[in-house]
Amino acid sequence: MRLFFNAFLVTTLLCLLQSCTSRGQTVSHQIANPDARELIPQLENTIAEHLFQQAFGEMIARSPERQTYLGIKDNNHRWTDRSAEYLEASLAATNSWWHRISNDVDYNQLNRQNKLSYELYAYNTALTNQGYRFRFHNYPVNQSNGLQARVPSFLINIHPSSSVSDLEAYIARLESAQDLIEQLIVNLKMREKLGIILPKFIIPYVIADSRNILAGRPFDFSETDSVLLKDFKIKVSKLGLIDGKKQQLLADASTAMIQSIQPAYSALIDYLLELDKKATNEAGVWKLPDGDEFYRQQLRFYTTTDMTPEQIHNIGLAEVDRIHAEMQEIIKRDHFDGDLHAFFNYLREDSRFYFTNTEQGKQAYLSMAVDILSGMNERLDELFFDGPNSDLIVKAVESFRERSAGAAFYSAPAVDGSRPGIFYVNLYDMSEVPIYELEARAYHEGIPGHHLQRSLAQKLDNLPDFRRFGSYTAYVEGWGLYMEYMPKQIGLYSDHYSDFGRLARELGRACRLVTDTGIHWKRWTRQQAIAYLDRNTPSAHNQNVKAVERYIVRPGQATAYKIGMLKFLELQKKARDDLGEDFDIREYHQIVLANGPLPLALLETVVNEWIMDRKRQTDSTRLIPQK
Repeated sequence: MRLFFNAFLVTTLLCLLQSCTSRGQTVSHQIANPDARELIPQLENTIAEHLFQQAFGEMIARSPERQTYLGIKDNNHRWTDRSAEYLEASLAATNSWWHRISNDVDYNQLNRQNKLSYELYAYNTALTNQGYRFRFHNYPVNQSNGLQARVPSFLINIHPSSSVSDLEAYIARLESAQDLIEQLIVNLKMREKLGIILPKFIIPYVIADSRNILAGRPFDFSETDSVLLKDFKIKVSKLGLIDGKKQQLLADASTAMIQSIQPAYSALIDYLLELDKKATNEAGVWKLPDGDEFYRQQLRFYTTTDMTPEQIHNIGLAEVDRIHAEMQEIIKRDHFDGDLHAFFNYLREDSRFYFTNTEQGKQAYLSMAVDILSGMNERLDELFFDGPNSDLIVKAVESFRERSAGAAFYSAPAVDGSRPGIFYVNLYDMSEVPIYELEARAYHEGIPGHHLQRSLAQKLDNLPDFRRFGSYTAYVEGWGLYMEYMPKQIGLYSDHYSDFGRLARELGRACRLVTDTGIHWKRWTRQQAIAYLDRNTPSAHNQNVKAVERYIVRPGQATAYKIGMLKFLELQKKARDDLGEDFDIREYHQIVLANGPLPLALLETVVNEWIMDRKRQTDSTRLIPQK
């Protein structure tokens, strides 16, 4: 009889997965036998897991570029659609999947992990709907992460190149880039009609990026290859092809660059020159339609909290004061004759804190970064049970975008191991990357920061893919900043200048809370925000200019780092206090990483549940009679 009921349940499950029965919540009422009803939770969990995967697969199929990031080659010849119609269809698909999941799955029957997945899907759907009204409130071209630079960067760094078919897909993307840039110009004109125009002082960066892409062969008769042709030649040479096939690929790529890339970027430059006549120097998003509400929405999106701009601003002010006080203690130990601002100037001006602005100096910086990461790798078992299982390389930002790009950033590895994680460093001006900050920067972008977190998330095969490859800025960047701090707890930062560099980077994140809300909520000018950073941080003036201009084009994003770090520290302290001598930092790190990226409120729930479980385990162990 038991076999009959199990077979019946399998049949019911298959029907449910094919949407041929009623809602999951009512299935248990349709099965009369108690033995069969006991298996309902298993059935509901299987349905939920199937739907989560199916939904993720459909959404990923809508984004060829994200497929490439994940190592999926199904659409390597295409770009992701960026039309208004695509955004509308994406919202409809999101809501359709949530409607199906919420109707076909009984939340009360799910296990803990699937309940968390259900809550995350609900959270993501609500966030998508909240942000849809502001879908045009952004700057798709900018100096920080604009499409004009992402196209060549994507082809150079992300697009695969291990076969002839990969390179043919590269050429196909070159050929269709003109359509992509034309779509971009349409989007910019749409925003222009709504009064959403890039600030005037950003436009020269975007034009310079675009002109850099068109510099060199095959776009002109110079003796130097353009960045795209240089990259394509390197990739062709690595395949060891016969000359005929090699020359054919190079000819096809050059033709695509001349017929697609050149007219596309020339048209973009022409449009931006006209747009510049209408742009203003107003920096904050308060100038946009419903700008204040848009900014509140951005803060909710990036911090995953309901903090107000005023709350975030005040947290920033308090953190700046605290970090300044810690810096004062280091200055005293250094016996420096002067105040904090004098020490800042000393760090900016003394050449011993910088590598030379030469190829040798740049290589020395990259080599030192590798050495720091290697040293950290040997100490990982003091903080973690597991380390990353994918490679990491340290790489200078490409020349075509180095004048406008940020100081450092990270790109995750492909899941199949075909592409390593990449820790990028901008070495355009070596005075903007001081040696005393390198240790903390390496921990943040590499190990145990972004690379460790993303690598471990990709290994979480027990989770649905939308969680393994998901991202919440407060969690991801909060983790990176938290991991700048944690190596100090195991005796690293032995050099007090490196420890000061750690504090300098944390100070920069605290100042972001002040300047981001200052610009977008309190209506500070660009000059006011730059002056605030010049007064309160040791960073070079040009670096502060870049930082402020980044906050201007990505409102709210910069606040996520410090808010996330504070939450990781708060939860660690709670766990230490509650568990006492039973607390193990490796176990804490395992639990906060084992669920993939989470909004901060759900992260707190997960940690609190772990603390309760841990205490119950300890209490039950102590109740066992000792022999």
